[in-house]
Amino acid sequence: MAYAFHEGERAVQARAGESAIAVRNAGVITDTVIAGARPFIEKQVMVATATRTDRGQVWASLLFGPPGFLRSPEGRRIEIASARAQRQADDPFWQELDLGSQAGLLFIELSTRRRYRVNGHVEHVDGQHVRVAIDEAYPNCPKYIQRRHPQGVVDEASPAQPASVQRGQALDEASAALLDAADTLFIASGAPGGSLDASHRGGPAGFIERLSARRLRVPDYAGNSMFNTLGNLALDPACGLVIPDFANGRLLHLTGRAELLWDQADPKGLTGGTGRFWEFEIEAWLLREHAMALSWEFLDASPFNPKVTA
Repeated sequence: MAYAFHEGERAVQARAGESAIAVRNAGVITDTVIAGARPFIEKQVMVATATRTDRGQVWASLLFGPPGFLRSPEGRRIEIASARAQRQADDPFWQELDLGSQAGLLFIELSTRRRYRVNGHVEHVDGQHVRVAIDEAYPNCPKYIQRRHPQGVVDEASPAQPASVQRGQALDEASAALLDAADTLFIASGAPGGSLDASHRGGPAGFIERLSARRLRVPDYAGNSMFNTLGNLALDPACGLVIPDFANGRLLHLTGRAELLWDQADPKGLTGGTGRFWEFEIEAWLLREHAMALSWEFLDASPFNPKVTA
């Protein structure tokens, strides 16, 4: 399958002057999971997700399970093994899942900085499994991933425990402190009528800047030149973020709208030379205590993180 970029992706690639690079890199995009990536998916204990509500809000989340809970045995679909009793009812992924709905999946192994992206649609849901038919699948570059090693085992036999959940529209003290310390986020986005994407963003601790209690600013670094996320946002600003608190097992989910800013003054080098930022206006947030099923050992920061000046 020859991949065709949509209008938003082409516009962002052209403005960045990277259209030719994007076309070359698009050769990795197929409509199946390549054979070499299937064992990688099967050994993962975490996957980032993207879903959209009937009202148009986009949410990002993280799912956890033992090795083997994610599979793509023939490369045409992704199977997620999750018994109904293990599904956390406050997780946006399970709240918004329905037959035919779009879903974005990002399989990421923080300890090796490997990741593989799949976009598709839900073709089956029952009390034990979810199947996502694949529309697009491709590897992503390892840049900006802070290496962490998961510790512990996800107990697939124990029912999910109700988590303590806080909600709001403007960030409170606890959610703001979590965000200020973060070095990793996942963003969910999608073009109108098209597939949803789940993507990773990372940087030095504190790379997410709070402009106010309802507005954030995030630098956009040099990447693979395809601009899938920014291309989506150029057509549809609705998006969602999930920010993991690796130290305390919490997940901060935010849904809202993003705006891409070009050619910005950047005296501290926050963007690593691109001069691009995107700002995120919060519509609602959800802070879930004890939502991460594993603990994490920090190994090292990405060598690609920009060297920010004081």
